[in-house]
This record gives sequence, C-alpha cells and structure tokens, in this order.
Amino acid sequence: MEGTPLRRMRAAEAVADLSQGLVRVEKIVAGLLMGILLSLILLNVITRAMRIPIYWIDEASILSMVWLGFIGASVMIRLRIDFAVTLLADNVPEAWTRGVRAIASALSLAFALGLAVMCWAWLDPIGIASHGFDAKSYATESFNFLYTEHTQTLEWPTWLVSVVIPIFSLTLTIHTAANLLEDIGIVERRSQDAMANAEEAA
Repeated sequence: MEGTPLRRMRAAEAVADLSQGLVRVEKIVAGLLMGILLSLILLNVITRAMRIPIYWIDEASILSMVWLGFIGASVMIRLRIDFAVTLLADNVPEAWTRGVRAIASALSLAFALGLAVMCWAWLDPIGIASHGFDAKSYATESFNFLYTEHTQTLEWPTWLVSVVIPIFSLTLTIHTAANLLEDIGIVERRSQDAMANAEEAA
C-alpha cells in the first residue's frame, strides 16, 4: 500500500510527459500544414492569374486549414494561450486563483472526454469491423455513411479527412488532464518553449 501514492505520482508525471511530447509533435505537424496551406494559396493565385486554375486546390486549402485549426487549438490549450474569460480568476483572492483554474481545467477535461465518446460512437470501429469493413453493408444497416462518402473534388474518403476530430479529442484529453494535474499541484508545472500569452503571438 505504501507504493500506491508513488505509483500515482509516476502515472501523473507520465501524463504530463506524454502531453509535452505530443506538443512537440503537434508543433512540427502544424508547421508542415501551414507550409502546405501557404503553398496551396500561392499556387492558386499563380494558376488563376495564368487562367489555368486547378479545381481541387480550393478544397485542399480548406482541408489543410481545418486540420491546422484543430491541431493548433490542441497546442494552444496545452501552452495555455487559448482564449479564456478571466473575469472571475482576475478578481478572486490570490489563494483562490489556483482553484478557479483547476475548475476550468476540469471542465475542459470533461468536454474532451465527452467529445472522445461522441467520436467513438460516430466512427463506430466495432460496428464497421463487425461488417468485415464493408462500408456499403455497414451504411445500409446503421445509416452511418461516413465510410461511403468522398470529398467533392479530391475524392478522398470522408472518414480519412474527418479523423482529425477524434485525434483532437485524444490530444485534448491528454493536454487538459496534464493542465489539471498541474493546477491542483500533483505535478510541477512544465515550462514551455513558446509564447506566454496570446498577445505575444500577435
């Protein structure tokens, strides 16, 4: 029994470390997506100016922006530079500030877990597997057409494009859990190699 608190501490530290590792990977992916998005926009401008527009660039740009938005939001939450209403936190006694932040992190974690549950029901991996990964058979029985639909111009499977949402739900769960552990003092708050607030990102 004496080792239980130690195991819990190690588990908490593992969550915080995992969150830090995810942030590093997400920063790289976000940078790549930003480069892809800028390249697509530049290519679109050039081809339209030459009057030889490429029809799929608009959709590719939109999808890149969607992925960038979700991954960027995940990073911002871990770095604590996400948008927040701090009216209450700024006006309570300093001793209560940590508690208010912990409540906010707990609510964010609850949202992340709820989103993960909804994504599980939406993707229904057990259901599609029970139909031998036959998308048409699964859609006929479940009326879930996620695995049969394709994007309009790129003709990519819709589920492949939409998988960023369950990925976001998982990373959000890990990041908000790490934030909560830091807020309630179970683990030491990690230093971040990034802007300290939204103003510095401007």
